[in-house]
Amino acid sequence: MDSKTYTAALAELRTLRDELKKKQAEVAKLETERARRVTALAGYEKAKAERIAPAAGLSLADVVAIAPILAPDSLIAPAQSAPAAPAADVHAEPIEEPPAAQAPGAVAPSMTGGPQAPPPADAAPPTPSSTETTPAPAHAAATPSSAAPAPPTPTATAATPSLPATANTPRSLPSLPEGPEGDRWVGHTANLASIRPNFTQQARSTAFLDTATGVLVYRDQTVRLDLAAATAADILQAVFHTIPEGVERIYITAGDPWHRDAGRYPFLRDAVAAWLNAPIPGWRTDTGRGKDRMAGHFVHARHPVGRFQREGGDQHVEIRSVGEWFDPEGADPTTIRDAFVLLWKALRAHWPDAVIMGSPSQTGRDLWTRTIPARGQFSEGYPVLSEELRGLLHATAGQGRTELITPPDVPEQLPALVEYDRTFAYAKHTWKSPVGTPRRITAATFASWSEKEQTKALFGCGHWQVRVTVPDGWRHVGILPAPAPGERAWHYPRTPGTTFTTWAGGPEVYTALSNPHQPWKIEILDGLLWEDGKPLDDWSKKLKEAWASLAAQADLHGDPTHRQAAHLASRAVRSLLLYGIGSFAQRPRTVTGTTPRTAERDIPADAEIIGFDDDHVTWQRPTGFSRDPNAHPEWAANIWSGARAALLSMRMREDNTHVGALHAPPGTVVAFRTDAVYLTAPQNWPYHGQPGEYLHKGHLTGPVPAPTTEDELLALRDAGRHALHRIRTGGDA
Repeated sequence: MDSKTYTAALAELRTLRDELKKKQAEVAKLETERARRVTALAGYEKAKAERIAPAAGLSLADVVAIAPILAPDSLIAPAQSAPAAPAADVHAEPIEEPPAAQAPGAVAPSMTGGPQAPPPADAAPPTPSSTETTPAPAHAAATPSSAAPAPPTPTATAATPSLPATANTPRSLPSLPEGPEGDRWVGHTANLASIRPNFTQQARSTAFLDTATGVLVYRDQTVRLDLAAATAADILQAVFHTIPEGVERIYITAGDPWHRDAGRYPFLRDAVAAWLNAPIPGWRTDTGRGKDRMAGHFVHARHPVGRFQREGGDQHVEIRSVGEWFDPEGADPTTIRDAFVLLWKALRAHWPDAVIMGSPSQTGRDLWTRTIPARGQFSEGYPVLSEELRGLLHATAGQGRTELITPPDVPEQLPALVEYDRTFAYAKHTWKSPVGTPRRITAATFASWSEKEQTKALFGCGHWQVRVTVPDGWRHVGILPAPAPGERAWHYPRTPGTTFTTWAGGPEVYTALSNPHQPWKIEILDGLLWEDGKPLDDWSKKLKEAWASLAAQADLHGDPTHRQAAHLASRAVRSLLLYGIGSFAQRPRTVTGTTPRTAERDIPADAEIIGFDDDHVTWQRPTGFSRDPNAHPEWAANIWSGARAALLSMRMREDNTHVGALHAPPGTVVAFRTDAVYLTAPQNWPYHGQPGEYLHKGHLTGPVPAPTTEDELLALRDAGRHALHRIRTGGDA
């Protein structure tokens, strides 16, 4: 085969690829229509899955998955969460672990007497002798990014064999390897650290556009545009005609123009990709500048980013959704512009060089880098963990707790549904974070320590592999997360006698041992223990002060428009911290981009083609763990663990009381949703408007049908918030 034949064969292969994509899109559309019709048939009171399945060409299980109402009573399984009341639990068979998981563990001390206050922030973890711990290597092996080993997976790195993944089999979590290989993991990536920047970010000129009304706000100008069909071409033409000097960023405040043709596509992301890739005379997809080559558009179902460059020029512009920052709540573009101005002023009070970047995660992390100390222990930067440890944390450290407890584990008719939401929750858990090189703490090491040393270690910044046993007679919600079926699913076992192996942070392990009801049995199998540090404390304090200032304006200012702008700005500060913390996790991501058909050979070799038209190809590719100098999943994991623990039990020092789900009566918890807990009765929990405290946010008086799906819970949540608002204000919301 010569070069000419090879090129021709490639062209034919692309044609075949395009045909396959078209057929796949047609099949997906037909499958969507089939699911819609199955759902419609399920509404008939005498409908049976046995008759619908052959008509649809599906199995009974597939039909029931589409329309759960068709499931026969004998096949309806209870919720993954165990019952709130003991009656259905007490005689349940405990879950048995595979024999390989029964390795010896060190039993953690039982911390009876109810929850205790954590030690002072500067309390040091125990420092056993060198004979008591597995020493970490002096330095991690240098591993270039391009040749780095793959992140750990349950099948590749677990010390115990994994069970096959089935619908009823929880996935196995990875472990630290034994011996020198495990020692090599416990270190940092060579020549990679978070350092203080020596440059100032450049601000971008920004406009705010409501595509539903056509109102555009730019600086002190407010005009109404004719956007025609609100395509990307219509928006760019109208905006640049009105602002000849151009803008670099356009925030869409309302209208979601990328959803205009959603009905024509089987998936919302396909509609967004088509909107982004539609041809625009005089413009092309911006493929990035400098090191940011092949940037392209970011295809997201709700908050996409369109990046465009003028043909033959150096003019670049982004079209983004303001929903990345906050819910606009019906605010007009002028109010949203004022919210960003207030946000900038509040940040400038703490960072003289603060610049609002495109997204809260970018902005939050940039602001954090400007708090890295210029002198002292970490003046040279915070080193990044080895790729293997980052992969382990990615696989074993979940984020927020989301759990719905459904009948028969709660009554069919609830006496009430009361929502308590933690205010600015993550800001409560940034005062202490892990720093330095972690130490591996084996079961033997932990067992060799005194009870005082063990307790101190569990108070410290650690990530522990534990075997957990739910105590006999346990009547309340689960405490520790366990891997459930699914790629990233977690559940919270609570059936007495259940034993499972998992990873958990120190705050959750401590809560299991010191909860107000009865201590759980915790066996330490392995773990990582860091020194306690404050890498996020200064950053968090400044954001909390900015948030408090804006929240005060939202409560007290005399102008209602200013109050609304200040409220939105305070929500933006929350996003800076929330998404900034999330960006530290640096989870392996799939990047989506677009490339002109004329430049197909520039598409990354490992990319998957997910869409195309006559002019552009849309692709996605896994990025894995890049050499990101600001990747610190140990910080995110520590904060998430603290937040999950506080959702169960938290001490309010000023009031000398404890709050959280475990301090509500057994059987009254209906759901958890990240920072919120939903109960069947109100609680006398104090609230002073400080980060981490429980705000009584919604209240529906009963009887209330118990929610059985997330959508039902959200509908009841919104109704409860509206009802409580009416009670407090004496009128409509």
